[in-house]
Amino acid sequence: MVIIGGGPAGLTAGLYAARARLDVVLLERLSPGGQVLTTDMVENWPGDVDGVSGFELADRMRDHALKFGLKIQSAEITKLSADGKFKVLSGPDGELRAKAVVLAVGAQPKKLDVPGEELLIGKGVSYCGTCDGPFYRDQTVICFGGGDTAAEECVFLTRFAKKVYLAHRRDELRAAGILAERVMNNPKIEVLWSQAPLEIKGEAKVEAVRLKKLKTDEEYDLPCDGAFVFVGTSPNTEFLRGVVDMDRQGFIICDRDQHTSMNGVFAAGDCCSKLLRQIVVAAGEGALATYAAQRYLEEVHE
Repeated sequence: MVIIGGGPAGLTAGLYAARARLDVVLLERLSPGGQVLTTDMVENWPGDVDGVSGFELADRMRDHALKFGLKIQSAEITKLSADGKFKVLSGPDGELRAKAVVLAVGAQPKKLDVPGEELLIGKGVSYCGTCDGPFYRDQTVICFGGGDTAAEECVFLTRFAKKVYLAHRRDELRAAGILAERVMNNPKIEVLWSQAPLEIKGEAKVEAVRLKKLKTDEEYDLPCDGAFVFVGTSPNTEFLRGVVDMDRQGFIICDRDQHTSMNGVFAAGDCCSKLLRQIVVAAGEGALATYAAQRYLEEVHE
């Protein structure tokens, strides 16, 4: 069995596969941990009452899987195909054949797709407050989004920035109640309701953002030193188009056992089409995908 991806879904899948004594390898093109590595504090991982840093949780997951003998290799897969009962995984480093595959390829932050964004990435435009917040000590930043990630990162940025704006297209946050409360009760945060970005301005660095008030169509420039984008995620599934069924956004469609439309190929984590994308959900799906894959191997490859 081959697992593609080393985030919470992939590492949990690997843990269960290694404990089941399957012949398994996990392939990760970056560092094991996935998006968890960019999360400052995880407060809803069951059992960690005081919370746990994303980096520490990722380390624990990796070490737990390694304890049971999981092999983790650095590799990128760019193509998946079928050859009879076998799955063929191809990449820059060569080709692997597997009887079963678990896709845990995760997702990445969406972009605003406004003028100036691409030009100023790394020069004031960021998609990770945990990573880049310390660069904005005593400065002014703006965040875009209204979900859990936007709320969490916005509050985190107040540790460094003297002022944090949060621009949201709607007139209420989608974030969970306690997270929304933290935003509203933080004196350093000002929410810009029903406003959308039109442009990020600056030459060598971010200097301002052009905003539009959606209820009045008024446009204006807001001076700032950094722009943080938290408007959702896009799945890392481009290489799987035409291989497994996906929804309109490119998230993989699975049945209740995490089986994709391709026989012997399962999926887990943020790359899947579903209602909630959280670490605890990804881990559960990773366990289920491996168990289903094990059953598949017993039935098809006796």
